[in-house]
Amino acid sequence: MSATHVVVTAGQPDHGKSALIHALTGTEPARATAERRAVDPEFTCLTLPSGAQAAFVDVPGLDRFIASVLTGAGPVPAVMFVVAADQGWLPQSATQLTVVSALGIRHALLVVTKSDVADPAPVLADVAARISRSTHGDVAAVAVSSVTGAGFPELVAALDELCSGLPAADPGAPARIWIERSVAMTAGATEVTGTLSAGTVHAGDELLLAPAMRPVRVCELRSLGRPAAAVTGTARVALTLRGVGGSPPRRGMALVQPGRWTLTDVIDVRVGQHPPRAGDGRWSAALGAPEATAPVQLTRSRSVMVHVGSARVIARVRSLGASLARLSLAEPMPLHVGDRVLVREPGAHRPESRSALAGAVVLDVSPPPLARRGAVAAAARQLAGWPDRPTAADLLARHGLLRGTALFAMGVPELPEPVTGEWLADPDHWRALGHHLGEVLAAHAAAEPLATGMPIEAAQAALDLPDRRLVAALARPPFRVSCGVVQIVSPPTVADHRLPEAVQAAIRVLRADLAAAPFMSPEAGRLRKLGLDGHGIAAGVHAGELMRISQQVVLAPGADVAAAAILAGLPQPFTAAQARQALGTTRRTAIPLLEFLDSVGLTERLADDRRTVRPQPAARAAAGAPEPAVAGEG
Repeated sequence: MSATHVVVTAGQPDHGKSALIHALTGTEPARATAERRAVDPEFTCLTLPSGAQAAFVDVPGLDRFIASVLTGAGPVPAVMFVVAADQGWLPQSATQLTVVSALGIRHALLVVTKSDVADPAPVLADVAARISRSTHGDVAAVAVSSVTGAGFPELVAALDELCSGLPAADPGAPARIWIERSVAMTAGATEVTGTLSAGTVHAGDELLLAPAMRPVRVCELRSLGRPAAAVTGTARVALTLRGVGGSPPRRGMALVQPGRWTLTDVIDVRVGQHPPRAGDGRWSAALGAPEATAPVQLTRSRSVMVHVGSARVIARVRSLGASLARLSLAEPMPLHVGDRVLVREPGAHRPESRSALAGAVVLDVSPPPLARRGAVAAAARQLAGWPDRPTAADLLARHGLLRGTALFAMGVPELPEPVTGEWLADPDHWRALGHHLGEVLAAHAAAEPLATGMPIEAAQAALDLPDRRLVAALARPPFRVSCGVVQIVSPPTVADHRLPEAVQAAIRVLRADLAAAPFMSPEAGRLRKLGLDGHGIAAGVHAGELMRISQQVVLAPGADVAAAAILAGLPQPFTAAQARQALGTTRRTAIPLLEFLDSVGLTERLADDRRTVRPQPAARAAAGAPEPAVAGEG
């Protein structure tokens, strides 16, 4: 089946848009009957020389234009700017160009009509220059006459080239149809129309009617005026629905596939993300568009109108910093991350109005609350580095834990491996939870020395986890889950009988940390959280379970010999920076460790502050050299 591309026409009334489409397709949308317009919106199709279909949508009025652009051919629809040779560039043309530029739409074609009435050359030059200063840059331009037919072969060729550059819609993508019209039919059925930008809908499918998320059944499908068993985007569609109930669908509602969209009333967005082109003159910093309108001010709380598809909803704005904002919507809508929306000052709807407009891209459809001190600044820092279409890694870094189904419904199809069940975790957050579990278990062992372990529900509550399975997934050695409790398991080398239970538990957790990073000494805060004070560390050193390198650096026994073996593999002599990098540690640990190795004879410090590794103990013994001193409490 040949591809269909929706092309939205933009231009002032009486500039010849309808006559142009009639001359192209043989059908004039404005002359359709009221009944036909109710179920087949004003669009007609042209088969291009390449075999592709161009479906034209003629939309008078700014609100209709905005809705048609947003419900057009996916994230990058095509626009045909129509300007009459005898009238030239007018205010509504400028406003429509601003809308298209604000949304980052790149694909456009300029058509100057009525070339039989006036010389089109001055208008072609003027309008092409205006468009070139927008996000489109230079676009193809054609002068035509719908009366004489002049220029139409060139126009068809230009349309074919325009459509060939449009991205192909994904037939497997989540389907969403923003309802533009709704008509009650006989026998309790309702017919709705809209644009399917991507995905596939079949007759017999069950869809959800948002925002109520009420299930409805698709009884019949029509596209291009003909019945169809299935329709794949991009396509204009009419659907006969059953099960809509007593409240009929209205314009601005949406039909979505179950489980594939997030219904949300709070979103974080980036506003005006498209930079101006060089040499554009005065541009609105908030818009990235010519100054046909004023920028929306998002530096304080206020209300704006948000356009998404055919929907318009009032939203309260909370600024998150430069070009970032949180929008609290008056009515929930089904959205994905990466969706493009338009933000506009409410009430400014006249075509000639210089009302504030801004394009925005949705970064998070389920943002965390901003209740803690510093949360706004932290959100701004994090979101500033995100791409326009956030990845699973981006969202997990912000949320920590998410169900795979939730992330999929946010519009992220590529998911990492779950940590358990369908739970996905940010790696750093998951490691932090493992550390926190060790601290919680050590504290519980100190408080309840006779307990066999900590109940799994108590550990879940202490870690504020949404599912007890996550506790079991975190319980890796030295932890385990047995008989409903989480325990710290003693490795065979630890002589538990020498140490109090609380110290034993803390040292087991600490040794697990050091097993993963042998030369990364725990910081004082980590030791405090584990309940290891100076006396506990001294007891661990005395029992042979810890090695104190300095007053602030504690490592596992044998770390000195292991470090010397690694350093022996470096080009000799080596610097402290080279040693730190080879050992995978910080300067806080590396310098005391090197000084310790010097003191026990494993390394030798040279006059230029570089070091060499001395022969290892076995080689020294064979040569009759004395063994280095054994580390003690220090």
